[in-house]
Amino acid sequence: MIDEFLAGDLTDVEVAVRAAAAAEIMPRYRRLAAHEIVEKSGPHDLVTTADRLAEEHLTAALSRLLPGSVVVGEEAVHADPKVYDALGGDAPVWIVDPVDGTRQFARGEPGFCTLVALAHHGVLLASWTYAAALDEMASAVRGRGATLDGKPIRSGSPAPGAVLKVAMSHPDYTTDAQKNALLGLRTDGIDARPCGSAGLEYLAVARGEQDAVAFTWEYAWDHAAGLLLVTEAGGAQATLSGAPFRITGGNALPFTAARGEATVERVLKALREGV
Repeated sequence: MIDEFLAGDLTDVEVAVRAAAAAEIMPRYRRLAAHEIVEKSGPHDLVTTADRLAEEHLTAALSRLLPGSVVVGEEAVHADPKVYDALGGDAPVWIVDPVDGTRQFARGEPGFCTLVALAHHGVLLASWTYAAALDEMASAVRGRGATLDGKPIRSGSPAPGAVLKVAMSHPDYTTDAQKNALLGLRTDGIDARPCGSAGLEYLAVARGEQDAVAFTWEYAWDHAAGLLLVTEAGGAQATLSGAPFRITGGNALPFTAARGEATVERVLKALREGV
C-alpha cells in the first residue's frame, strides 16, 4: 500500500497542504483577534485558531489520500498524548505541524510554515514544507532527492575553514545540561544564534543558506519534514551520541542536521565540549 502510494503522483499532498493554508491559515494572517491566541504550557508556547483548524483540515485530507493511515498532529497530541504512540505502530503515519513558528505567525511575521511528513515503522518516506506567506514549497521523497518549488536543491558544503552559521534552540527554553551543551557552540569558527521556525531553519540548511541546526527537543512534528529534506538535499544528521535521530524518540540530545557529514562532526564536537 505505502509503496504504491509513493510510486504514484504525490502532487495531491502538495495540493492538500496548500488548500489547508489557504482556507485556515492565510485568512487569519495578521488578522488574529486576541481570543484566537491561547497559551499552552506558557507564554512562549502558543496555539491559535489557525493551528487547530488547519490541523483538522489536513487530518481529514491526508487520511483520504492514503486509506489506513493515521495522523499525528501537534494539537491532537496536546489534547491526547497517547496519539503520539502511533509513530511506533504498524500504520503509515502523517506527521503534521499546522503552523510551525506560531509565535512569528501571531506577531504577523512571515517566518512560519506548515510541515507534513509521511513515515512508516519509524522511517521517514516523504515530506512537505510550505511557507505560505512566502509562497515557497519544499518537498522530499526518500531516495529521490529534494526540491524547492519544483526545482532540485542541494545543501552543498561550507568552504574549508569557513565560520559555520548555526541556528540552535533558544537557551531560555532548555535544561541546565542542555544550556551547557549549547554553550559549546559559542566558540571560534561557529556563529550560533537562536532559531526561529524549525521548519524554515531546516530549509535554509537544505538550500545551502545556513550550515547547520542544533536542537534540544525531539517532537517529531518539528523535525520529521526538515530532517528528510536536509538528508535528501545531500546533508546529514546525528544525535549527541553519534547515532541517527529517531522520530520515535529516546534520542541523545542535543542533535544536529547539517550540510554534510564533516559539518555534523564539527557541530557535535562543539556540543560535546560544552557538556
